[in-house]
Amino acid sequence: MKYRPFPSDGRETSLLGFGTMRLPQNSGRDNDIDQEKSIEMIRYAIDHGVNYVDTAYFYHAGASERVTGKALQDGYREKVLIADKLPPWALKTEDDCMRVFEDQLKKLGVDYIDNYLIHNIFQFNWKKVKSMDLVGFVQKLKQEGLIRNFGFSYHGEVEGLFEEIIDFAPWDFVQIQLNYIDTEFQAGLKGYEYAHSKGIPVVVMEPLKGGKLTQQLPESIEKYWDGLGHSWSRAEWALKWLANLPGILTILSGMNTLDQVKENIRILSEAEADSLTAEELNIIENAAAEYRKLIAYACTGCRYCMPCPQRVDIPKVLEFRNNWDLFAHNPSLKRDFRIFIQNPPSACVECGECEGKCPQSLEIRKAMRESAGIFESKSR
Repeated sequence: MKYRPFPSDGRETSLLGFGTMRLPQNSGRDNDIDQEKSIEMIRYAIDHGVNYVDTAYFYHAGASERVTGKALQDGYREKVLIADKLPPWALKTEDDCMRVFEDQLKKLGVDYIDNYLIHNIFQFNWKKVKSMDLVGFVQKLKQEGLIRNFGFSYHGEVEGLFEEIIDFAPWDFVQIQLNYIDTEFQAGLKGYEYAHSKGIPVVVMEPLKGGKLTQQLPESIEKYWDGLGHSWSRAEWALKWLANLPGILTILSGMNTLDQVKENIRILSEAEADSLTAEELNIIENAAAEYRKLIAYACTGCRYCMPCPQRVDIPKVLEFRNNWDLFAHNPSLKRDFRIFIQNPPSACVECGECEGKCPQSLEIRKAMRESAGIFESKSR
């Protein structure tokens, strides 16, 4: 396994991190985790060099932290950096902050957390983060030795806000979504470069877009991966593209089979920063460009369409609608849709208010009808 130093304390951090948002399940219920398989996978990863394990308060409806804690018993906790997150949307008072944190310690079975993040900061909760002084709260936890490093995860746009947050506090690290398709999505490469310029290490989430970059790829994209005669897997192209960036500390993968764990360990035991050739980078960019051509609704995530009177998260639904075409009707999208979409597109009454605000002039009402037919129909 390759390692990169954590600047704040110098601890060597594995280039592959184990994300626990998509652990194997016994049934369709999100909190029904297959504990035996999950513990086997996490411990196998640690035994083979992975020392970064990431969880969150609401992953698997609260069950992820418990299973992670069980996996880290029997001496495994001492071998890893644990990352966990404080959810702003679940907090109303400072007492709530401490209640959530103490609950996390209890579920994990630990007396401190290595890396603690303010979870999912974006345009619509940054004001709350500041008004509740959540940054001050996590800094206090660090001063008291209850956490070692503090950071934030980000799902907003890069322009303006990301740089403001980076400059707001002496963050030890930041977590962003990044892969070779999402170079201009959310923080993207621009956000990575800004954090790197400030000396802040970047933890990457969704390096394979929930596995979609490795599964059921459109035929028009397949042709690119045989370039230069490489025998690299789809995951290898994606993970090596990220490992090529020197400012990335660790790449979180939400693995749900032991085979995935083994493959990712193999790949990131070999990958180096600044090692891809110009020809290899060109192949990846050509494949990414083909992916982008398949996007049905060119939503930029500006959220001008929000709030929806029916409380439908229009940009998020559009993202799923695009991915349905982009990833060849991958059935895992239906699973993720059930997890992440609270108010379904069938709630849309076609008032048209959103279309009047959309700077891209998208046919949002049509997209909502299509999405309801795809993701809410049991027959497809």
